[in-house]
Amino acid sequence: MIERERPGNKKGQISVKVGGDFACFSRPEFKVERVTYPVITPSAARGVLEAIFWRPEFRYEIREIQVLKPIREFSIIRNEISERQRSTPIVVEKMRQQRTSLILKDVEYVIFADMVLSKHTENHVAKYLSQFERRVERGSCYMRPCLGTREFAAWFEAPSGHEEPYPESRHIGTMLLDIAFKEDTEREEVKFLRRDSAGETRQVSGYAEPVFFNAKIESGVLKIPKDKYIDLYELEAKNA
Repeated sequence: MIERERPGNKKGQISVKVGGDFACFSRPEFKVERVTYPVITPSAARGVLEAIFWRPEFRYEIREIQVLKPIREFSIIRNEISERQRSTPIVVEKMRQQRTSLILKDVEYVIFADMVLSKHTENHVAKYLSQFERRVERGSCYMRPCLGTREFAAWFEAPSGHEEPYPESRHIGTMLLDIAFKEDTEREEVKFLRRDSAGETRQVSGYAEPVFFNAKIESGVLKIPKDKYIDLYELEAKNA
């Protein structure tokens, strides 16, 4: 499951097999109705890995996603509320709305990613790789991984090495890679932690900006271009 690089490197490769009965990876261009991508997005895959094992000393870069089962889409109608829960209690009956969702059924993937240490981390990457491997073998996680939304829980396990991608090719178009957090005192939409050049952590305010890439499935494999992560880091660095 884990391929360790040469001593001294700050990057290690991991893989994990995940799946579930249902999934919904919402496309941002649909404002009201939930319409899923045909495959798990890199940001959702990162969320699965962080639910299993997370530390502030490193971050995950998704490299490849293998689709192991046929892509099956179907529609459902769900009850949702029109506003978010705030400090004041809400009356569900007054805010209930019925919305249609296009979701996936019976999904299974193998996620390949790099565990990349931050430049301020003194530990060797093998330490975190071993911890990740043990947690996957035990089925341990900080929170139950989900496939797009909390109601669609995911299971996970170590790949056997004999998995074969389902032979399907499809052009997806624009897909979300990840979110860059920009520091901006005039647009305080979210609060997040950021490390400065000295390695100190501080809480800052700002807003989130999405980073997209042109995605396509080729013979059951979705590959994520490495240069897009460079763009993500440059975008974060310019606004640090």
